[in-house]
Amino acid sequence: MPQRHTAPILFGEVLFDQFEDGSSVLGGAPFNVAWHLAGFGADPLLISRVGEDAAAQQLRQQMARWGLSAAALQSDPHHPTGTVTVALQQGQPHFTINPEQAYDYIDSSAALTAAATRPATLLYHGTLAARGDSAAALMALRQRYATFVDVNIRPPWWQPEAMIPLLQGSAWVKLNDMELLEIDAALTSGHDRDRAANSPLPDSVQLVAIAESLQQRLAIEQLIITRGARGAILLTAAGVSSSAPPVVNHLRDTVGAGDAFSAVMLLGELRQWPQQQSLQRALEFAAAICTQRGATPQQRSFYTPFIDAWQLD
Repeated sequence: MPQRHTAPILFGEVLFDQFEDGSSVLGGAPFNVAWHLAGFGADPLLISRVGEDAAAQQLRQQMARWGLSAAALQSDPHHPTGTVTVALQQGQPHFTINPEQAYDYIDSSAALTAAATRPATLLYHGTLAARGDSAAALMALRQRYATFVDVNIRPPWWQPEAMIPLLQGSAWVKLNDMELLEIDAALTSGHDRDRAANSPLPDSVQLVAIAESLQQRLAIEQLIITRGARGAILLTAAGVSSSAPPVVNHLRDTVGAGDAFSAVMLLGELRQWPQQQSLQRALEFAAAICTQRGATPQQRSFYTPFIDAWQLD
């Protein structure tokens, strides 16, 4: 019988996505995933770091209102709460990520102490969290938990040399098709990142072959490839499966769609859903997120249809 995972630990950035129209929405992949899990009735623990500023106060108020624990949220007197500028081009988000943010300085000792308060067996993190001093805390946590890695290639904040240890031996790795090609290009052709950017996307058969090679090379147990409107592909020891997303009739933006997908895949692990069911439900929820502004719905009613349909009560 497969291992049953308890409520997960989520590690990394928490920040505000600042849009061109002047609006500001809470974000950061780990925060978004934690927000969704809490919305679905799970009890995640978010380990991050914020400044001692008005943005941090707003964040803590939002977390309290949502019922999301801030017990592992560290305070930094020297660095600001994270911010990212989001520009939408044909509905696709383009991010300008500021350096020297509070989440770059997550303290290892405090992170390990906070994690020890929970009976968790599963750790979720992105790849942006490893760009600063937080990397030491992340690597310490990775030694203790089964790990779900959400690849976020955000130039210039990634290097192949730093990326590989984050993927090696992970229980789950999720990335999109372009990220798969970029990592494959970096591994097979040195630092040739332009190859992926300038080449057409391969068909599904070629994409799976590239993914299988990466999975074997880095000893990844389960590899998930998201493909936007083309759906998603899941590679496990049992084989390859895929699923198509529902049509999005009223697209607002795609900010946070990948994080929504990850949250439901994690929820599937917590609930021990069949993998194909998790994949389809993750695509359904990601499509729903694309109908609203930003990554974090502010009303519980957004989750109610999914809670009812998936019998989460």
